[in-house]
Formats: sequence, structure tokens, C-alpha cells
Amino acid sequence: MRKIALATVAVAAATALALTGCSGSGRGGSGDGSSASGFAKDATIGVALPTKTSENWVLAGGLFEDGLKEAGFKGDVQYAGGSGVSDQQSQIQSMITNGAKVIIIGAVDGGQLAAQAKAAHDAGATVIAYDRLILNTNDVDYYVAYDNEKVGELQGQALLDGMAKKYPGKKNFNIELFSGSPDDANSAVFFNGAMKVLEPKIKDGTLKVVSGQTEIKQTSTQGWLPANAQTRMDTLLAANYGSTELDGVLSPNDTLARAIITSVKGAGKPVPIVTGQDSEAESVKSIMAGEQYSTINKDTRNLVKQAITMVKDLQQGKKPEINDDKSYDNGKKVVPAFLLKPVIVTKENAAEAYANDPTLEPLTK
Repeated sequence: MRKIALATVAVAAATALALTGCSGSGRGGSGDGSSASGFAKDATIGVALPTKTSENWVLAGGLFEDGLKEAGFKGDVQYAGGSGVSDQQSQIQSMITNGAKVIIIGAVDGGQLAAQAKAAHDAGATVIAYDRLILNTNDVDYYVAYDNEKVGELQGQALLDGMAKKYPGKKNFNIELFSGSPDDANSAVFFNGAMKVLEPKIKDGTLKVVSGQTEIKQTSTQGWLPANAQTRMDTLLAANYGSTELDGVLSPNDTLARAIITSVKGAGKPVPIVTGQDSEAESVKSIMAGEQYSTINKDTRNLVKQAITMVKDLQQGKKPEINDDKSYDNGKKVVPAFLLKPVIVTKENAAEAYANDPTLEPLTK
């Protein structure tokens, strides 16, 4: 069974216990997310999203607004503001107060929403974790996401493949590792997936992490902020790469990948193989220009569509379709999930990967 890192769950547990939340006089729903009686076709559906740290979150909000309206629902789509977690907690409570029948949550911090998930359940609402797992609570019904451990595995393999292509004949490579924000449960999943591929190569000497920073606490990037990644890359280069060549960098997403590349270029060094994720337009341009090596295509349109399909099923009193009931243990329960398949994208297959994407397809010409 695939588990979130124990340290992550422990922190989540401590945080969740510290929270206080409102609860109703009793659970109004079925308790298993089935919503057996369904609900009105014009019901309010809450969508709580994190801050607009990447293009895909901005796109998701607009897609949810349009898709829920088209389906006949009243969408209440909100982004967490500058206060982050506390903003999102308040927004979810407001959705509960306003009678939302389903609350879809892209968590700012999946370890700090247990009280809000319970309050939603007590009010009879179904809780769907979107893209990021909500930790340490029984009160989350479904999880809809791309297969995030597979994302990490694809990133790790892309790093190996890219270095083999860029440096033919070379048998040993110098690399550095980056991971996402420690308050995002996905960060550990991405990193652990990548390390399944990379760790055996580190152990046999094929790969050398010159800085020695191989633990997720050492490699994390608070808030997924590019400035934090660029500062850390600046420090790594100054301390470890005077005359030593840097061959590759594991980057968990596109925003950080571009910051890492900016740092390397600013130091006057050749751009190494750098991975990414999210298919951000600027990174697709970078890939086509031969700088960033790879990204992951996780089409936000399909993910939002699947979440709305779950809502439609619940409205009709059906149990939503899932395709995984074993993988995502949040520390309290294994959350039933619908996982979409991520696709690795490099310059070689970018035109094919984005053939039907009106925004990205023109960038591959």
C-alpha cells in the first residue's frame, strides 16, 4: 500500500488535533459518500482552491465555474488568499453554512482541514479531495487526481533518459534534487516516486548528489515559490560546483524548473537536464527551445471534468466511479480514488501530447 511519508502524517495528525471546528447536531448524509437520496439539480457545489501559485490552479477555477454552471449547479468557487490555510478553512466553513451539497477541496495544506471535513460531513455534504489528498481524517469521501506517484516515477526516469541523451558515453552523473512545499501532501508522493527510480542509481554510484542533500526535508521548497528554489540553487552552485559539472536537476514542477534554470544561467554554467510538471506555457516554450528537458502533461480540463462527473453522480444518488481503492492512505483511511494517467512530455513528443490543446499546441509548431 502506498503511504504518505510517516513524518508527513505525524505532522498532519498533530495539526488536526489542534484544530477546532463547528459541527452540526448529527450527520445528515449517509456517511460513506454515497448520497443515496441524491439532491436538487440546482444545488450549491463548493470548490475551495489554494492560492494561484501555478497556471493549472488558475485554469481549474475557471473550468469549475463554467462546468458547474453548464451542469445546472450553483458553483461557489473560491481561492485561498494571502492567509492561506486560515482563508481556506473559513471559505469551507462558509460553503457549509450556505448549504453546499458537495465540497471539492484543492487543499492549501491537506494536514489542516480535518475539522472542516468533519463539519462538512456533519452537515450532510460529500467531501472530494481534488489533486491533493486531505490527511488524517475519515471525513473525506473521494479523491480525484492524476496518479501522483507515477508522476514522480516519470520525472525520475526522464532525468536519467535526458542525461543519457545529452551526455552520450558518460557513465556517472552529478545531480541535485528538489521537492515541493512540505505543507502539500503531494510533495512527498512526487519525491518518493522519483526516488524509487533514482535511489538505486545513487547507491550504485551512477548518480552522485554532490551536495549530499537527499532527504525531502533538505530538498523542499516552501510554498512552491520559485524565489525559494532559485535561492537554494544559487547556494548549491556556489558551495559545490566551482569546477564541478552539474548534469541534472530533479525539479517537481515547471515553475521551479524555470527558477532553477535561471539560477544556473546566472552562474554562467551550462543548463543541465531539468525535469518539471504541469505543462505551463513558458516551460513548453523552454522545452521546445532546448532548455528545460521535460514536463508532465496532467490536463486540468480532464481532471475538472472528472470531478464534475462525480458531482453529477452524487446528485443522481449514485456512487461515483473509482479506479483505485488501495493506494492513497491518508493516515486514517484509504480514500477511494479516481486516478488519471499522467504523460511525460519532451521536445520529441510535445506536438503529439498537445495536439488537441488550443493553448499549448501552437507552441509546439
